[in-house]
Amino acid sequence: MNNFYLFIDIRWLDIVDILLVAYLIYRLYYVVKGTAAINIFLGILSIYVLWKVVEALQMQMLSEILGQFIGVGVIALIIVFQQELRKFLLMLGNRDFFKRNKGSFFNKFFKDVDEDAIDLQPILKACEYMSQYKIGALIVVGRESNPTMFVVGGQVIDATVNSDLIISMFQKESPLHDGAIIIQNNKIEMAQCVLNLSDNKSMPKGTGLRHRSALGIAEQTDVIAIVISEQNGAFSLAHDSRLYYKLSRTDFELELKRLLHHKEIQKQEM
Repeated sequence: MNNFYLFIDIRWLDIVDILLVAYLIYRLYYVVKGTAAINIFLGILSIYVLWKVVEALQMQMLSEILGQFIGVGVIALIIVFQQELRKFLLMLGNRDFFKRNKGSFFNKFFKDVDEDAIDLQPILKACEYMSQYKIGALIVVGRESNPTMFVVGGQVIDATVNSDLIISMFQKESPLHDGAIIIQNNKIEMAQCVLNLSDNKSMPKGTGLRHRSALGIAEQTDVIAIVISEQNGAFSLAHDSRLYYKLSRTDFELELKRLLHHKEIQKQEM
């Protein structure tokens, strides 16, 4: 009887350990899902679980073989998962690591960030105009983390958000029309920024470099990336490693407000 109680004895630190490991596995899966690396990730995870099972069952020979495979496999993992490990480390480095993922099971323990300071009207007005006249655009709206850390190059603007200014930047005649503009704290901080492309294999047909760039930065940080298609003027949003493709004008505005003014939308619904 005493042995039975010893077997089920669990400390509170064991529970914390299990939850942290589960969360890290979840985040790793979140980084690699939709990419070619997902099958490798699931295969390695299966081997690791099998190794722990045979080790617990004291199957010495098989445990030794699997243990050696896991040990050597760490080096292979670094080579195979270069891009995914980079994304994961960037995610860990964000100060809002636990707050940014609204779909995660830890999110309920953290308060929503008050984004009411962001003035959406100039952004919406500019997007509507560019959609109407099929002016291609890529706008990155920062939230908690600073998106300028995840861009290459770019010109410092440091100007108050203005719809006419945004439209003029994306005109083909403008030297700043290539790349993305970065909006943070109601200011256009940078323009002509180059973003890392997403290597997600499940992106919808018809998506171009702007959509892949938008999803790329949305996989690295908590920004909201807005894309206006040059081909058809369609609205798209990228956030939290998801691409909301070809939204209607109404859905685009509602989704943008939901992401940036979540509390406000809840109050209206009540």
